[in-house]
Amino acid sequence: MENQKIYTFLMFTGNAEAAMKLYTSCFDQSEIINITRYGADEAGKEGTVFQAMFSLHGQVFMCIDSYVEHVFTFTPAISLYVKCYTEDEIDRVFKSLSQDGKVLMPLAAYPFSEKFGWLEDKYGVSWQLTLEKS
Repeated sequence: MENQKIYTFLMFTGNAEAAMKLYTSCFDQSEIINITRYGADEAGKEGTVFQAMFSLHGQVFMCIDSYVEHVFTFTPAISLYVKCYTEDEIDRVFKSLSQDGKVLMPLAAYPFSEKFGWLEDKYGVSWQLTLEKS
């Protein structure tokens, strides 16, 4: 973690902890590293995520629950791109992340990948999954 210079930073609006739990359940070698929560007399809703760090297969991310109402949210213009190395992995991860979300490109063969899928999870984060040949 100390050697990572650039972090993906995700801003949620009250569901950062649930998102982290979903993401870390999908990938091996993943964990919630730390969570700092808003207290009773702070700007955010008590108990929501002031700031947190989690890792997905060793890649560290940061996130928060913003207490400010914004006119923007996540967009598929930026996605988390995941290389999967088995059919079981890509199928399992795609199913978990797409549940209650939106499939942008179904899992299928495409000219650039023997199996690829693109989705927006129920929190609005965009994921592209590809099956890598070993």
